[in-house]
Amino acid sequence: MSVSSAADLVPISVLTGFLGSGKTTLLSKLIKRPEFSRTAVIINEFGEISLDHLLVEKGDESVVQLRGGCLCCAIRGDLAATIEDLFARRARGEVTDFDRIVVETTGLADPAPILQVLMDDPVLLNLIRLDGVIATVDAVNGEASLDAHEEAVKQAAVADRLLLTKADLAKDPASRADTDTLAARLATLNPGAPLIEVSHGQIDPALLFDAGLYDPATKTADVRRWLRDEAYAAKSQDEHGHHHHDVNRHDSRIRAFCITRDRPLPATALMVFMEALTAHRGPDILRVKGIVNVKETPERPAVIHGVQHVFHPLAWLEKWPDEDRRTRIVCITRDIERESLEGLFDLLDRETGG
Repeated sequence: MSVSSAADLVPISVLTGFLGSGKTTLLSKLIKRPEFSRTAVIINEFGEISLDHLLVEKGDESVVQLRGGCLCCAIRGDLAATIEDLFARRARGEVTDFDRIVVETTGLADPAPILQVLMDDPVLLNLIRLDGVIATVDAVNGEASLDAHEEAVKQAAVADRLLLTKADLAKDPASRADTDTLAARLATLNPGAPLIEVSHGQIDPALLFDAGLYDPATKTADVRRWLRDEAYAAKSQDEHGHHHHDVNRHDSRIRAFCITRDRPLPATALMVFMEALTAHRGPDILRVKGIVNVKETPERPAVIHGVQHVFHPLAWLEKWPDEDRRTRIVCITRDIERESLEGLFDLLDRETGG
């Protein structure tokens, strides 16, 4: 099955977060919202989220119909096959029509393999577009999770939206101070993601979605919201000042920075840059996303998006979304310094005639 145009691609969001961070509560509240009624929800384990009180009919062991019109599908095997099956069922009229998909990961999941599938599967590229990653962080136990589990660090590092959950449990002055410390740590770990406090799992869905790569219906990208390069610039200034971190924490290995260049980049240099990253440093490239001023197409910028060994096919915007025509590439890496990637970027630029 394939869609007729880019505008028909269904946006898909990944909901991640460490064990006990509130994904279940958040999702159970979201599916009751009318704005969520045309959403397919894919979860890693059928029994992980308590939805029994919402079920009105059950088609088989993997697909259920929810009262709000929301479709819930438990992963049985390959994620790509599960998504393809959802579209096939929709085409046959076997499930309620949906115009959005949310994939909820298990608490111990590394989100990178999931993102790779969503960006690289040749069939899925004709069905979906990655909208963004939403990560829940427990306001009470988040610090301990980040200290003890690298998966929790990676979940927060690659997110487009960070949700500080259980904020209602951290109201006394001591807890509030701990929450502020956690918030500062998250801002350092992932300066580009807005941090939104959530109490009792209640949140406006508008704050979570439409955060992604670009809108194919309009062929534009909200670059300021997506890249937030000014946040990375501020972080860089902090690191060169007096801001230090506990080197025993996992996030001391993770870097988040934005490569910014005024001069257009030759298309060849861009392609070689992406190939070099995936070939030589793939496992440590947690996420790369950016908008690039390509020398051969000055009026049509390229949008890039990569995770570890996989880069999404280039998306070309019809025009620049605003007056800022700089190349801006956000890199979230593990054990890779900013200077290393900037040096590679500039070397390829020179060698390809930039």
